[in-house]
Amino acid sequence: MTLEEFLKYVETRKSLSGRDLHCFMDEMSNEARRITFELNASYHEPEEVRNLLSRLFGKPVDPSVKVFPPFYTDFGKNIKIGKNVFINACCHFQDHGGVELGDGCQIGHNVVFATLNHGLAPEDRSNTYPAPIVLKKNVWVGSNSTILSGVTIGENAVVGAGSVVTKDIPANTVAGGVPARIIKHIESVVSH
Repeated sequence: MTLEEFLKYVETRKSLSGRDLHCFMDEMSNEARRITFELNASYHEPEEVRNLLSRLFGKPVDPSVKVFPPFYTDFGKNIKIGKNVFINACCHFQDHGGVELGDGCQIGHNVVFATLNHGLAPEDRSNTYPAPIVLKKNVWVGSNSTILSGVTIGENAVVGAGSVVTKDIPANTVAGGVPARIIKHIESVVSH
């Protein structure tokens, strides 16, 4: 299986089962661990961090991106990060289903992006199902939040610290809690 074939398959959101898929996922996980161990084992200048992330993601990371390691992922090749994105320390990206961070996103400490879910029925529980997580422009996710598979967070939204986001969050809102719910709407402040 190739990376391109895998990425096309996960778009279907069908179960990640079968020998070929599992062998491919194991290979990719091993590669991701090698790179993240290198990234997290010692201090690196910001440019070195971006170079390691570019290897991990399989594509260039914009020079405006800032990541404070440690950074964790079990796949790495299905992460897309826009410009002027900040990711604080100890974040976990389970990106098999895809994680996309739009321009200007800010991610707090210990945020988890979980793009895989298990089947609910006991006989289906060993199967995993991928679904993407998409953060539009200027989303701010507070520390210790968890974003679950299939969630889209709208432009300029804020997710309060410690939240568990199980459903889409509309643009220009503040959401928080477990599960996260809309707390208020954000009105832009324009200075003259």
